[in-house]
Amino acid sequence: MDVPCVRVARENGEATRQRLDEAELLAHDYEIVHDDGDLFIPVSDSDAVPDDLDVVTRDVPARETQTLPEDILGFEPSYERLGEIVIIDEDDPDRAQEVADAIMDSSLPVETVINRASKVKGEQRVREWDVLAGDGTETVHREYGCEFLVDVAAVYFSPRLATERHRVIEQVDSGEHCFDMFAGVGPFVIPAAKRGATAVGVDINAAAIEYLRENARRNDVEDRVTGICGDVREVAAEYQGWADRLVMNLPHSADEFLETAVELAGDDCVLHFYDIQHEDDPYGPGESAIRAVAEPAGYAVEVETRHTVRSYAPHEVNVCLDVRLTR
Repeated sequence: MDVPCVRVARENGEATRQRLDEAELLAHDYEIVHDDGDLFIPVSDSDAVPDDLDVVTRDVPARETQTLPEDILGFEPSYERLGEIVIIDEDDPDRAQEVADAIMDSSLPVETVINRASKVKGEQRVREWDVLAGDGTETVHREYGCEFLVDVAAVYFSPRLATERHRVIEQVDSGEHCFDMFAGVGPFVIPAAKRGATAVGVDINAAAIEYLRENARRNDVEDRVTGICGDVREVAAEYQGWADRLVMNLPHSADEFLETAVELAGDDCVLHFYDIQHEDDPYGPGESAIRAVAEPAGYAVEVETRHTVRSYAPHEVNVCLDVRLTR
């Protein structure tokens, strides 16, 4: 049957499927098909598909009967997928186990179900998990042509930010010097290097840096990637004035590291500053903080993009300021 589909290169298929799923645009009654290196992902509303995706009409087969978790439970549970792990967030232990059992009994390609057991905490930004089905918290996540080995019990990683990371990475030019001040397992560093940048990632979590180095090897960019374990404030002197692009994805406290960012910035540097603020003034506090540090250091400050990443909590939003610093 002819239905609207998003056509995407196979290596970008899973990331695009996740993006469409988050936007509730997947047409679950039809199969995803592949042909000559492309995937065709059926969508329910072609007009709502983001403009950067290619929508075509394609004859795809109706999906054979598939058992979903909601078919078993009688209600639709909330969950997200990371590789072959399904992550749920249930407060009641009995309900959590019921949801986990239904996910495992469904047709979803999953090996493990885990439930959030704590909030992200500590300077290493990790949380506790309850493994409800399967074994282990390590998996391989694929995103826009990159492959990331990650253990969610040892490092911070959010698959929900795939679209935002791709937005930033598309701005990277070959030959740039990119510096991620809070790099994790490398979801900004690795794709930047794949675009031809020389990339440095720093993180205080030693496990994250080990995964970053492994992911550089997995994606054949280890010759352009340096992973450093430590406090970025203590590392900055080695890279003073080096960066053409800085990523500051530590939204609760990035403003505390702005002096270090200015130390790292070259004469013309783009800063991606992540923040969480009240919806009434989501960008003003971050912009004021950047100007207060950068302008006395001799930089002209130009905000190129004010971008809302996602809702974070009632009346609070996670935002990003793309700011050009020119000495």
